[in-house]
Amino acid sequence: MQRLDGGSAVPPPFRGAIVALGNFDGFHLGHQAVVGRAVADAHAAGRPAIVGTFDPHPRRYFKPDADHFRLTTLDQRQRLFAAAGVDAMLVFPFDATLASLSAHAFAAERLVEAFGVGGVVTGIDFTFGKGREGDVARLVALGDELGFTAVAVPPVGLGGETVSSSRIREHLKAGRPRDAATLLTRPFAIEGVVEHGGKLGRQLGYPTANMSLAHYLRPAYGIYAVRGRLADGRILDGVANLGIRPSFDPPVELLESYFFDFDGDLYGQTIEVSLIDYLRPEAKFDDLDALKVQMDADAAKARALLRG
Repeated sequence: MQRLDGGSAVPPPFRGAIVALGNFDGFHLGHQAVVGRAVADAHAAGRPAIVGTFDPHPRRYFKPDADHFRLTTLDQRQRLFAAAGVDAMLVFPFDATLASLSAHAFAAERLVEAFGVGGVVTGIDFTFGKGREGDVARLVALGDELGFTAVAVPPVGLGGETVSSSRIREHLKAGRPRDAATLLTRPFAIEGVVEHGGKLGRQLGYPTANMSLAHYLRPAYGIYAVRGRLADGRILDGVANLGIRPSFDPPVELLESYFFDFDGDLYGQTIEVSLIDYLRPEAKFDDLDALKVQMDADAAKARALLRG
């Protein structure tokens, strides 16, 4: 699947596409419904199916000092969109130029002139244009004026509530990764490059793959049963500490994953670690012996949960 630059005209094979438009952070059940409708409409019309998304997220652009909130990276979303049957991901650079466009200008200049869209599919809460002046009713009217179809997909409900990225973030912050996974349809996963650390885990018999949390949402600090996907595609079960390691100074925020029955060099490799179960909060131990005893117990519990 190709990644297209939303700041330039799209290549001719992708003109006339049906475009699912939104941020799609997390690509949860509700987002999947929007993209699924775009793919179905595209196939029915014999057109390409494209997902149009924004980077950085508009919230980050307008509030650069906001807490970390992202559930996925662009690379993760691209893989998820491809698995959903999308032909290309169109990334709009969210900058001052884009933020200043009126709803009409965005539709006319970006959707029609630059991309020649045949149709647009959004969620019903989609807004666009300077000051969020445009909503789905405005998009439908602009489609009638400019020659494209516009469809709004209703929200998806589960457990009596609407599926949303906000609910997923609440579950993760509360240490409920399985509840988050239900809404995402997969575990929440952090992808990053394995970094060199102090090798303290190796001294304790638990060599870890250390990763920065980067721009991801910060889930509850603590110990997790995890599943890692290596660069070569191998899937490994493990246990991880997500947090600041209160038993060591100075505190450093990391995701440190120990993979069971694995002996290899992962430094410099990009891996993805899925949070499966939350075992306990972080704790400070008086000495390394006490920490080692707890790590043994954590590893045994994670093995049992991941077998279940």
